[in-house]
Amino acid sequence: MLLRVLGSAAGGGSPQWNCGCGVCAAVRRGAAPPRTQSSVAVSVDNGERWFLFNASPDVRAQIEAFPGLHPRDDRTTPVEAVLLTDAELDHTLGLLLLREARALRLHATPAVHKTLSDGSGILRTLERYCPVEWQTVLPGSDFALADELSCRAFDVPTTKRARFGAGVDHGRVVGYRLTDERSGGTLVYLPGVQSLTPALRAEIAGCDCLLIDGTCWRDDELVRLGLAGKTSREMGHLPIDGPDGSLAQLRSLGVGRTIFVHMNNTNPILLEDAPERRIVEDSGMQVATDGLEVEV
Repeated sequence: MLLRVLGSAAGGGSPQWNCGCGVCAAVRRGAAPPRTQSSVAVSVDNGERWFLFNASPDVRAQIEAFPGLHPRDDRTTPVEAVLLTDAELDHTLGLLLLREARALRLHATPAVHKTLSDGSGILRTLERYCPVEWQTVLPGSDFALADELSCRAFDVPTTKRARFGAGVDHGRVVGYRLTDERSGGTLVYLPGVQSLTPALRAEIAGCDCLLIDGTCWRDDELVRLGLAGKTSREMGHLPIDGPDGSLAQLRSLGVGRTIFVHMNNTNPILLEDAPERRIVEDSGMQVATDGLEVEV
């Protein structure tokens, strides 16, 4: 199983267009690499077909940056389908940029489908441009994503406000566990998580590779900077640092390789010389960059 990190930043990317924080300033002066908004691509057939997990507003640039996603002839594309973890704009606006597709296969839970149809209206707009084949994702149920590639979505509980008033909580946010049936390799993609509940810990435990929410280093990161009035947890994201942060909790789960993704532009781990970055790396974990490739 091959994985390509298309985008490693949270919503807004890094630098964020309206932010002059220390990290954004460092990126603008060339002291840190820029990052696009969170998405990954997975293939189980040596790059013949790719499955996109989330479609960020940067999807066009992400496709152009990766020859494996370039069209093979005429309008034939190796993008087989898009799987959504939620209905957030930074994970779904890119669907509208894929509207030239002959057809688009979209895997999403009923809650996400409802939000995209009745709330944000993204799906209804997309359907005016191309046929959309909706594949229902039911958390807890395994399904075959491709030959020798199985997938299971799992529910990620959140108290984050539903901006478009979907009216349902189950399946509003999910993670995905992928298994290469040939090699037995397992990959978990969890770009948004508020709390590592026992059920989520069970989904993560023992996987070969985990890509997990790295939005904020501290719970009060944005509050300290005067950029928001809510903590990381209140916005639906478990911080990395602290006695009950993700860094401390993940050490006991027997994960082969842990990679932080979905970093907010304020997170100091985006800077290679930051002490917070060294703490992550000294713990045997990794900070994703755009273009990172992993074989599982």
